[in-house]
Amino acid sequence: MKFTQYFQAMRQRPDRAMIRLEWIERVIATPVRRQVQTDGRVRLWAPIAEMDGRYLRVILLADGQTVHNAFFDRSFEP
Repeated sequence: MKFTQYFQAMRQRPDRAMIRLEWIERVIATPVRRQVQTDGRVRLWAPIAEMDGRYLRVILLADGQTVHNAFFDRSFEP
């Protein structure tokens, strides 16, 4: 997986440091929803069983491979 510098900086935050790379890979491989933003970035969501089914949102750059952001989305409704 490739990552932006922004993602690497955000991983230092206490609320994001707990997000495992394997969870990000899982969201990319099997999202329950996929949405392309107007700037070409791709939003993906999937539940993470280890976090009581909370939905992890992963944002990829327009190349569809580089992780730009990842966080638990409190407002997501499947």
